[in-house]
Parts: sequence; C-alpha cells; structure tokens
Amino acid sequence: MTLQSPAPPVPSASAVTPGPVRLPVALVLSVLSGLALLVSFPPYGLWWLGPAGVALLAVAAHRRRLRGGAGIGMVTGLVFFLPLLAWTNLNTGWLPWVLLSVAQAAFLALLGWAGAWVSPLLDRWPAVWPLVCGLLWTAQEALRDRQPFGGFPWGRLAFGQADGPLVRLAVLGGAPLVTFAAAAAGGALAGLWWCRGRGLRRVAAGAGFAAAAVLIVAGPAAVPVAQAGAQRATVAIVQGNVPRLGLDFNAQRRAVLDNHVRGTRELAQQVAAGRAPRPDLVVWPENSSDIDPLRNADAAQQIGAAAQEIGVPILVGAVLRGDVPGEIRNAGILWRPGTGPDMDQLYVKRHPVPFAEYMPLRPVARLVSDKVDLVKTMVAGSRPGVVRTGPVTVGDVICFEVAYDGIVRDTVTGGAQVLAVQTNNATFDVAEARQQLAMVRLRAVEHGRQALMVSTVGVSGFVDTSGVVHQATGFNAAAVVVGEMRLGGPATLATRLGRWPELAAAAAALALLVLAAPGRLRRRRTDIDDKLATEER
Repeated sequence: MTLQSPAPPVPSASAVTPGPVRLPVALVLSVLSGLALLVSFPPYGLWWLGPAGVALLAVAAHRRRLRGGAGIGMVTGLVFFLPLLAWTNLNTGWLPWVLLSVAQAAFLALLGWAGAWVSPLLDRWPAVWPLVCGLLWTAQEALRDRQPFGGFPWGRLAFGQADGPLVRLAVLGGAPLVTFAAAAAGGALAGLWWCRGRGLRRVAAGAGFAAAAVLIVAGPAAVPVAQAGAQRATVAIVQGNVPRLGLDFNAQRRAVLDNHVRGTRELAQQVAAGRAPRPDLVVWPENSSDIDPLRNADAAQQIGAAAQEIGVPILVGAVLRGDVPGEIRNAGILWRPGTGPDMDQLYVKRHPVPFAEYMPLRPVARLVSDKVDLVKTMVAGSRPGVVRTGPVTVGDVICFEVAYDGIVRDTVTGGAQVLAVQTNNATFDVAEARQQLAMVRLRAVEHGRQALMVSTVGVSGFVDTSGVVHQATGFNAAAVVVGEMRLGGPATLATRLGRWPELAAAAAALALLVLAAPGRLRRRRTDIDDKLATEER
C-alpha cells in the first residue's frame, strides 16, 4: 500500500486578503472621525479636518461585515451630529434634538454600510479609493438633502470648507463638487493607510496617495472665482436684536418690530446729517415683524413711517396670517416709501422646516408629545424669491433655505443680482449663526453673486464672490451696517449646470455598488466555506 501525503491546503480569499482593523480600533477611529468632522465646521473652523474625518470612517468600515460597517457609521454620525445640532436643544428640549441627530446619523450608517460593501472593489483596484469615497459621500448627501420630509442638508461636508481652498470649486460644480473633493481627499488618505508597509510598490503607492491628497486639497486655490458686475448699489442691513433670546421672542414681537424701526430711523438721521451714505435698499431680517403688517394697521404705520423717513424701500421679514385659522406664511415683503407694501414683490418661504414650522404626521406626533399642537401650519410659497426693488434685484432666501441648492439657484436664474438671506437666530446660538453664514459664503462663490445675511440677533454681514465676509456684526447685539454691493455678473458653470453634477455622482455611486456585488458575494461564500471547514476540523 502506498501512503500519499495530504495535498497542501489552498489558501482561501480571506486568508489572502487581510481582515478589517480590530473592532476596538475601529470604534476609536469612528469616534475620532465624528470629532474631526465636527470641528471642521464653525465655530471651530478647522476645515482641513473634514477630509481626515472621511478617511477615518473609511478605514474603520473597510472590509467589515455589512452590519459592522453600518454600526461604525452610526457611531461616527452620532458623535458628529449630536454636538453639531446642539443648538436645537436650547429652547425645545432634548427629545427633538436627539431624534433629529439620530435621523441624520442614520445616513452615515448607510454610508458605513456602503463602505463595507465596496471593500472588494477597493482591494482589487486600490487606486480608486479617492473616487469611491468622493462618490459615496456625494450620493449620501444627495439623499439626505431630500429625505425624509424634504431633507435636512445641515452638516454637508461642503459647508465646513468655507475657510479652505476647496470652496473655490463651488464656482464649477456647487456644493456637491466641494463635498466630492473633500471626500476624495479623505479617500486618498484612507488609501495611504491601507497601502502602508514595506516594499517598493507599497512605498510608491503611498507616495501617490499622499500626493493626490495634497493636490486635491491645495489645487483649487488656483481656481478663479467669478467676478461680480461693475454696477453698484448701497444696501443697509438692520439687526434690531430682541429683548431676550429664546422661543418667547414671539411674545416680544412688538418690541422686535420697534427695534428694527428704531434702527432704520437712526440710520435715516445719520444719512440726513451726512454721517452715512444713503442706501438704495434696506433689508430687515426674518421675523422682524411677527405682527402681520397687512392686517395690523399699527404695524403697517410703523414700517411705513420708517420707509418714509429713510426714503428707500425696505425688504421686511414678516409673518403673515392666512385665511384659514392656524395657517401662516413666512414672507419677505417689499415696503416702498409712500405707497406701502408692494404685493407684486412678495416672497413666501418655499421650504418650511418640518416639525418646527409645520407638523407632518401630526396625529402620530401627538402620541409622542401633546406640544405638537403648538406648531402652526406654515404654508409654503410656490415662486422663487426674486424681488425687484428698482435699484437692485434681490434673490431672497429665508433662513434654512440657504442650505438647499435648488432654492438658491432659482433666484439667480430668475435674475437676482445679489443674494439676501433673511434669518432669525434668536432661538439658537452663535454656533448656528456662524454655520449658516458659512453656507452663505459658499453660495456667493457658487453663483458669482455678492451676498448678505441679516439676522434679528446676528451674525449679519456682507459676503463677496470669493466667500470673504465683510462688516460682520456681533451676536445678540443691535447693529446697522451699510455696504456697497456689486450687482450681477456672468452666470457661473455651477449655476448653468444646476443639479446635474450631483445626479451624475449619485448615479455613479449606484454603479459602484453594482460593480462591487460579485466581489462581495464571493467573499461571503468564502467566509461560509472557511467556517464550514473549521467546523469539520
């Protein structure tokens, strides 16, 4: 009888391909990822940590099982969104804040799942790390910006890049391109992690990834921003302030209106004395008149007197009551001296905030809290916020609408020469105000339009087409600022392309998931075979 030695075992794919980082390390990386993303946003402003946050999450999720990747993403999302959105907790309690943060974190859980899913693709072609991360992040934000209830784009990667060179890419492809570039830089850093080690090929690959990360981040500094038009107009913004911060600013509505009337009249006195230039337009913030001036004669008289004294139109942020009890409209209305409200130049907010300005699923929400009935029904407008004042055509955007690409773009394609963001930060804090101002800065670059943000309590200021803020006011203080704005300018590539770059990125991300499916299924079969072989032994 001939004895035959057993054939050497054939190494499985799982033996050839190293596994993911150990779970304790992955959890630490996911926490660090959330923290890095957080401090890339105002008020911290460490923009360069945005790509680092992307890289840490990508490294932690790579090669994990799908549930593990989703869990890692959820940890990152909670660490990021809970403190980022803490301003929602200041006056409404902890429950809405936690629910909103968890809902937003779920999208990063989906991103972690996708990162785990495409692992075989990245292991086979490591050079595509930057492309894959850029596409997955852009697609995740495209979904989060729209769902549920119209989406909530706060915390988009692009909005943390206002102080860095990547913001200049907005002129070419808007916020989606900025997000793609920041995430691609993070993907290059993640590739650098996974190719570390000895050997000439690994050293060359590492050098390539390092160079790619530097080029992606620093290269956009050479991208020229759009130049505004030569025509100019002088615009005044009035930050009237409120007696007390908090939700009860509504109970102080007459005092708030009086503050803005007083600020405008004081400016008129300075103009008459030659201490300030006469503006072509005065802009008041959102909720500067929570008393409906179309129905309240006293409020109308006060606004009319201020307009008459300053001698130019005032764009008033007003809350207008509807014909149906409980219905309101959040509007910007042009008030002309002598003739009063110009109903042809009335903009009604198109995207009310769910659960704050209207209550979706009210019967279900009432099971959670009976306070849902305190939320009135804000009726959405249907027309873009193009307000023609005479001297200047304004692209009016109200509060959180600045986060939505299409709402801002519609004003520019409709003829806006400058962008004006009317907002009320009295229920929030300075962190929220600065996060919102960062969005205004990106929009100015994106559309090549000078912009302003005017708030009841701050921060207010002017922004040029390179995203630089001028004459910024303080927070929780009364202020009147007069600035000269350049009007119009050529349409940027981002304005002309609209949502197509984002749709293309989302479609490409879906294609990546499909391409990764065979490799993922092979890995699953290999894992099952290895488990059975282990049990037989």
